[in-house]
Amino acid sequence: PMCFCWVSLCFFGYRGFVAGADHILECLKFGLAPHRGLQFVGRNQDLTVAGLLDILKITKQSLARVLKDLIDQGYVFQKEGAEDRRQRLLHLTPEGEALRARLIAPQIARFEAACKATGLAAEQFGQVFVSLIDADNQPLSLSLIKGNHG
Repeated sequence: PMCFCWVSLCFFGYRGFVAGADHILECLKFGLAPHRGLQFVGRNQDLTVAGLLDILKITKQSLARVLKDLIDQGYVFQKEGAEDRRQRLLHLTPEGEALRARLIAPQIARFEAACKATGLAAEQFGQVFVSLIDADNQPLSLSLIKGNHG
């Protein structure tokens, strides 16, 4: 039987998983945080800035830079909340949706290939990742994963 070092496998698997998106982001002079921002704003329209801050677990200052870049380059827009005008609700522009689709396409293909290569159904493969989420974070995390679309 093969002996796995799970930490190293996760590292190299993740590196492979993000490689396609990283190349696209590098060409746009973006890092990983904008990719994450696009992903969660795209899946959760009307996500508040505070909500995105909570998901990404980055400083307010870092998020402000990320949002400024995404807004300035036309990928994200924000609007006031209907009930609370102080709230800033985030949305992807059509260009943001297109970029998000370009970023996740190689990742989806990599997961589909991994499922095919291992013989695991996507649901089984996904359950491994769900089980890696801290139990107290699973309900919120799963609701964010389901999102509004995409």
